[in-house]
Amino acid sequence: MVEDFEVAISQGQLADSMSHVLAKPLHFFNSTPLHIAVVGEPGSGKSSFINAMLGLHADDPRAAATGIQMTTVQVKDYPHPTLPQVILWDHPGRGTTTFGEDKFEENVNLNHFDFFVIVGSQRFRSTHSDLVREIQDMGKSFYFVRTKADLDLSAAKRQRPSDYSEEKVLLHIQEDCKECLVREGVRDPQVFIVSNWEANCFDFPLLQETLKNDLLRLKRQAFLRRFPSTCLPILEKKKTTVKEKIWTRRLCLLIALGSPVPFLLPIFLFRKFRSWCFLDFGLDDQSLAALAQRVGKTNTALKAAMQSLGMFSAILWMLPDLVGLSVMAYEYHRWEHFPIFGCLLSLGISLPRTYFMLQKCISGAANDTQRVLSKALEAEEKKSI
Repeated sequence: MVEDFEVAISQGQLADSMSHVLAKPLHFFNSTPLHIAVVGEPGSGKSSFINAMLGLHADDPRAAATGIQMTTVQVKDYPHPTLPQVILWDHPGRGTTTFGEDKFEENVNLNHFDFFVIVGSQRFRSTHSDLVREIQDMGKSFYFVRTKADLDLSAAKRQRPSDYSEEKVLLHIQEDCKECLVREGVRDPQVFIVSNWEANCFDFPLLQETLKNDLLRLKRQAFLRRFPSTCLPILEKKKTTVKEKIWTRRLCLLIALGSPVPFLLPIFLFRKFRSWCFLDFGLDDQSLAALAQRVGKTNTALKAAMQSLGMFSAILWMLPDLVGLSVMAYEYHRWEHFPIFGCLLSLGISLPRTYFMLQKCISGAANDTQRVLSKALEAEEKKSI
């Protein structure tokens, strides 16, 4: 079924498409996939945490591999059995000698994921700080999960048996984690203290309930972030439609721009053609003003996201035409006859260049539409975090 926002995009009505998307109720996003990356240092219990979330024992063939030594060496996905379209991704430990920071960044692009669970044990480390900063730089959110609570409690009881209090120990761990996250600039950090071997104890039930309650909000956030990419097939069809719709204009411009005419005329005609493209894709001044008003941004901010072929670049592309014009002038003054060779040379240079410029103008407008939509959704994505 074609959605109303898809129809609006195909008609070049970006403000209407944005209105349709932002007005969607939360249940509309239930079928949106949510990719959750489980990251952290090696040996912190990431794979065991995933098994606990999935309700699987370590000997289950569907379970993530676990062991005393590092067992996860590549990213692997695990669909959640009860939460629809939720996929947990197990990642190799960050900051190891066998899978160092450079190799981690080279092989794992965290930008592909929608949400994160940072897993840590024992204490807050520089690895966690790096992950927090990287996730925040992407404008995404996360839970911080402190694993091995059972071991922490056992150690605390052995060290201070006389005044041991499970509640005080857990509260101290949670406050320490929150304090470290606040120092990294995290507002209202969500911290959960768990034991992967006791999924019914500590904060594990709270974690599962919190994820369930946040699910539609997180899926909406993921949908909005992917929205410009989702529009790509629509824009590809739009490019074909635009090419067919204005083919007569392109033919006239191809002849005019490819002919040995005064240098300023092709520039004027190209500018006219670019205006037609912008109008069809909804990138003209009036359409951008309506979109800016809808999302609370300025025209200038939206236009700054556009990178298609500008007038200065168009002038540079037309400079080779001066070669043909020079040959025409030389031929006419040298032999005093119609410059046949100069005209042929000028056409040979101008026609391919003009065709490429017109194609690039249409493709550039489609790409600019994606960029403008991404810029327009920035504020809405931040609201969802």
